[in-house]
Formats: sequence, C-alpha cells, structure tokens
Amino acid sequence: MDLAVLAGILSTGLFTMSYLPMLVKAARTRDLSSYSFGNLAITNVGNAVHSVYVFSLPLGPIWFLHTFYLVASALMLIWFYRFRTVRREPSSASLRRPAPRLPSSVPAAH
Repeated sequence: MDLAVLAGILSTGLFTMSYLPMLVKAARTRDLSSYSFGNLAITNVGNAVHSVYVFSLPLGPIWFLHTFYLVASALMLIWFYRFRTVRREPSSASLRRPAPRLPSSVPAAH
C-alpha cells in the first residue's frame, strides 16, 4: 500500500467521523430548521455530477468517501422534507382567547 492510498483511507475515516454527529443529531431530534432547501439541493446535485468523475476512477478510498457523502446528503434532504414543520396562520379560534379571570379578592381597576 502506498502513501497516497493510506492517506485516502485515513482521510475517509476522519471525514466520515466528522459528519456522523450531524447525521445522528438530525435523525434523533428531527430538527433541520438550521438547514436550507437550497443548500441541501445544491449539495445533492453537486454530488450527483461529481459522481461521474469519482466513479470513473479506479476503486479506492474516494469511492467510499463519495458514496458516504451521497447517502448523507440524500438523507439530509429527505429528512428536511419529512421532518419539516408546517407553518400555519393562527386560526380565528386561537385568536379569541378569553380574558384571564381575576381572583375575587382582587378588585378590578377602573
């Protein structure tokens, strides 16, 4: 094994370990509000285009790293849609809350 392949194996492991906490947190909390659709979409398109180059190379550590990035970015995009919260306008019923009642021992201010 030459130095370049060893460096590729080591860097693949390091990049994967650095990415895993983000994936675990997103899966656990289902909170992807800090991510934007645009960024996730561009990442997925970029990874798809980059696949043409990577998979034209001989099998090596870059294949594993790129496959990890493909899966991770696709998961993040899927989770972004699946776990997103739908923002709705407040209903008229929620706007008509009754006024708080004062205890009978407290005189009402005029």
